[in-house]
Amino acid sequence: MTRLWDKGAPLDERVLTYTAGEDFPLDERLVPYDIRASIAHAEMLRDQKLLSDADLEAVRTGLTALGEEHARGLWRIELADEDGQTALERRLTERIGPAGGRVHLGRSRNDQVLTALRLYLRDAVAELITGALAVAEALDRLAGRERDTVLPGYTHMQQAMPSSVPLWAGGFAAELGDDAEGLRLVQRRLGLSPLGSAAGYGTPGLPIDRDSTRHKLGFAAVHAPVTAVQLSRGKAEADVLFQIVLLMQDLGRLAADVLLFYTREFGFLELPDAFTTGSSIMPQKRNPDVFELIRGRSATAQACLTEALSICAKLPSGYQRDLQLLKFPLFRSIDLAQQTLGILPAALDAMKFRPDRIELDPAIHAAEEANRLVVDEGIPFREAYRRVAARLKGSG
Repeated sequence: MTRLWDKGAPLDERVLTYTAGEDFPLDERLVPYDIRASIAHAEMLRDQKLLSDADLEAVRTGLTALGEEHARGLWRIELADEDGQTALERRLTERIGPAGGRVHLGRSRNDQVLTALRLYLRDAVAELITGALAVAEALDRLAGRERDTVLPGYTHMQQAMPSSVPLWAGGFAAELGDDAEGLRLVQRRLGLSPLGSAAGYGTPGLPIDRDSTRHKLGFAAVHAPVTAVQLSRGKAEADVLFQIVLLMQDLGRLAADVLLFYTREFGFLELPDAFTTGSSIMPQKRNPDVFELIRGRSATAQACLTEALSICAKLPSGYQRDLQLLKFPLFRSIDLAQQTLGILPAALDAMKFRPDRIELDPAIHAAEEANRLVVDEGIPFREAYRRVAARLKGSG
């Protein structure tokens, strides 16, 4: 099979297997975005009189059909293709003839795949934002159902001050809103169009219009100069991954509280059978596996960020094949976050607190009592603090 860079020399199959790696299955999610960018590029070439009207129509029709067939599962990227870009161009050329080989004029796989990746990430980040806000809304619904349920507030794992389900759930909901805002800010880097930077040094001798493809694809600005594009590789990806780490850490802390409250010793809440699993040896057990895995997967998100940062560390300028390896940690983290956000609203909606099992330590109101002494008697807070502490010690 002929690859985009093939010049007729034979390739050791071991080289193909090693260099393609996981790239060809990972590229499956980029196919619709690659098609969209390729059509925009072909339209620009026609506008610049570098492609005929007939060739543009053939390219547009052929790519649209390939996208529909891919969505229906009628073809997949193969190892022999090496990557999604080769798979598309090969199939397009087989379908429409020489016009398929003209669409690559004025671009490289480097800017082609990065354009598709940024288009994909814009959608993925938007989905993550929607998911984070959906979990926040589920927490707000929980707070509404349990508006009168008191909880102890903990510091150092000891009862410290009175709290409530609305306060507890509201804190997490607010932070998830903050996570959504952090994800929204990632769109700044994703809003730069790399298309037309080619292999990192532009397209000498070709009158391409980078602003045309920027506009057609909805990017906010052209990424310039062309040498900055490859230097930027990994930065938007790491930005996305960092925000996912913060999001998953918040979800992990939420899960940790749920797991503690669900223990028999606490017994603060109930989880339905539909969101727990059983033991293979202990008939009485119902295990909160969903929340245990949410707690654990924050570690996976952090590992993906570390991997992405390490891949790009100390690379020289220009394109390097190492950058291909960014896709695996990036896609893995996005998928885990989306799956986690997808299951949590239903799990929270099914959750019930048990007020009869929630007991507050009588001393939990100590800080409130000290504050009241300051207000009522006008004494310094430190004196009120000592007076309450002495009373509690005496009564104990």
